[in-house]
Amino acid sequence: MYDVIIIGKGPAGISASLYTLRANLKTLIIAKGDSSLMKAQKIENYYGFEEPISGRELLESGVKQALRLGAEIVEDEVVSIEKEDLFKVTASNGVYTAKAVLLATGQVQKKLNIVNIDKFEGKGVSYCSTCDGFFYRKLKVGVLGNKDFAAHEALELENFTDKITIYTNGMELDMTPVFSEKISKFTVNKKLIAKVDGEEFLENIYFSDGTSEAVDGLFIANERATGSDFARKLGVITEDGFIVVDKDQKTNIEGLFAAGDCVGGFKQISVAVGEGAKAGRSIIDYVRNHKLHT
Repeated sequence: MYDVIIIGKGPAGISASLYTLRANLKTLIIAKGDSSLMKAQKIENYYGFEEPISGRELLESGVKQALRLGAEIVEDEVVSIEKEDLFKVTASNGVYTAKAVLLATGQVQKKLNIVNIDKFEGKGVSYCSTCDGFFYRKLKVGVLGNKDFAAHEALELENFTDKITIYTNGMELDMTPVFSEKISKFTVNKKLIAKVDGEEFLENIYFSDGTSEAVDGLFIANERATGSDFARKLGVITEDGFIVVDKDQKTNIEGLFAAGDCVGGFKQISVAVGEGAKAGRSIIDYVRNHKLHT
């Protein structure tokens, strides 16, 4: 068991870890892929550098700093977070428990270029199998995505229906062997989706080749799960797709914190680092005062 699991290894997540590690908290950082900061060729507005530094250099230095202080860093995709007394974080290749979790997952998902997708949100289009799966008992549903997160959502929906199709929206499946094997029982449609439509509620998916399929519900799980995806499942308050936190980076769920671009605001490295520092301090206080139920 860990004292804290930090999801994301960008400026906010690494900054928080520097505080939790120096407070002797057992800290695990889980991240998959590179931060968007990797694309920054020159950074000239961050304190302490006489000459411009690349995003890659800054990120790599931060990771080395965390490792030097004793952080465990796992390159993996988190697909689910659950909370009872402890948090259970499920990734593609392992399950971890912790007293506290920090969401530092960066920006929200890119908007899907599918006609009417927004129109049917809450009317057949959903972003949370845990929240809405119950409403689709024995109905025909689809999961839009091609990575482990989509596989996880499809498996969750099995609790309510066996009529499940994974729509990759023109992409090839990109899943770990464990999930690839588990989804072999589902139908996979790799066609590019042009639009969704229906009268009052979602009824059909239309593809770019002119064909269509009837469907009762479509669960969006494209790309990897974001902080907002985890937030929805846990009952965290969000606003305009961003996680709502207080001045100490606390969410409305005890023991769950968020920092960086996933909380919105002024998206700058210095802001993310500052929010990570505040989150780190809050996590230290929480872990030291948290008593497990026995």
